Amino acid sequence: MDEIWYLLRYAVPSVVVFITAWFLLKEFFKHEINRRHMDLLAERMRISLPLRLQAYERLILLLERISPNNLIMRVHRPGLTARELQKLLIQNIRNEYAHNLSQQVYVSPKVWELIVKAYEEMIAQVNSLAVGLDGKAEASVLIQKILEAELAQSATREAMEYLKSEARKSF
Repeated sequence: MDEIWYLLRYAVPSVVVFITAWFLLKEFFKHEINRRHMDLLAERMRISLPLRLQAYERLILLLERISPNNLIMRVHRPGLTARELQKLLIQNIRNEYAHNLSQQVYVSPKVWELIVKAYEEMIAQVNSLAVGLDGKAEASVLIQKILEAELAQSATREAMEYLKSEARKSF
């Protein structure tokens, strides 16, 4: 019987120390894993935030460049017919869009959906306004029609506002 008490006298404190050490180490490693996870997230943000902001800037620039006023100022040359201007406008819109296609990786699906909507509406507007024109009509007639229409401008404005609000949330 004395041997059992002798074993218990050393075994019980050893078991208590073991259990205490196990719980302490478990908590330590749990906190260490959380800390490393937070460090990894911070590192990802440090790398991805500039890329995301650059994407927002490029998409704002895309929307500015395909907005009717800027597009016409950049593309119009004296002596163009309405059909030639239409082709140049559509080509420029498509080129701008294609040049910025990869930026969808860095923005939310909602932003990209609005960008695509503005792109498609601008092309549709140019095409629909050019349909009723004579093949030999001057470019100034198409320009006047485009500037009077507000549909594509509202789509680009809506996309810009949402893009700006999402970019502000990044800070």
